[in-house]
Amino acid sequence: MFNAAYRNLAPEEFEQRIQTLYKILESCELCPRQCRINRLKGEVGFCKATADVMVSSIGPHFGEEPELVGHHGSGTIFLTHCNLGCFFCQNYDISHLGSGNVMSIDEIVKGMLYLQKRGCHNINFVTPTHYTPQLTKAIQIAAGSGLTVPIVYNCGGYESLEVIRLLEGIVDIYMPDMKYSDSEQAKKYSTAPDYFERCTAALLEMHRQVGVLKTDARGVAERGVLIRHLVMPGDVAGSRRTLEFIAHDLSADSYVNIMFQYRPVYRAEEFPEINRRPRLSEFNAVVDTARELGLHRGFDKEFLLY
Repeated sequence: MFNAAYRNLAPEEFEQRIQTLYKILESCELCPRQCRINRLKGEVGFCKATADVMVSSIGPHFGEEPELVGHHGSGTIFLTHCNLGCFFCQNYDISHLGSGNVMSIDEIVKGMLYLQKRGCHNINFVTPTHYTPQLTKAIQIAAGSGLTVPIVYNCGGYESLEVIRLLEGIVDIYMPDMKYSDSEQAKKYSTAPDYFERCTAALLEMHRQVGVLKTDARGVAERGVLIRHLVMPGDVAGSRRTLEFIAHDLSADSYVNIMFQYRPVYRAEEFPEINRRPRLSEFNAVVDTARELGLHRGFDKEFLLY
């Protein structure tokens, strides 16, 4: 029988983690940008978030990976703002334009319990990095009120290693993006030249904590790492190096969703090289590379059109 990680964490340890995370808000270093502003006093840094949690939407979501969706949906909580500045952001209205409303921790807890009551297979925090302290507190309260489903940390991959370490025994499923393997591309399109360095360090820690993705008898995810890699036009993402890291440094059994969803939105038109959809041949080349490296989970292996 599944038992969520956060239900096994000693209460005093849980409380200490929360206090440590909230302390970080006084000079914010929740992500690699290390803005060092006091968000508890309303100051804002790169991500534009204060200590108040802004939520765009809460509800069952059926557009996630099948292992998260199952039969009743993934219980998604879409959070406003983001610590990455991707000029092609596919959810720019939420991440860049600030679409959402302030919600108290108690309201978020009620939302989590509502999603579980609806039958959702997990609580899926989308873009949680800049609200990690508040969400950890919400998990603690919800657990005390009967929450039992897995917690999904659905992030952009630009994470603080120290913060990820504090989430051990709290998060059941990590779902990071791996956006770039080249620092120049990461700097140009997301103003994050250290992206690959930070992302790989975080993924190694995530993998150490929870391992490869594990599912129950129904095929629904319970624990592990689920990686997303978006195929970009002109191989802006540097896919081979990314896939080599996953296959060689993590595991060839890693679950990798190789995505073909990129579309030129937000400010992509300012960059001619990414102001188009990727070609099917580009997508297939990335899938072929993954297969060559021994990866075999999370992407379509049977129905590729050339």
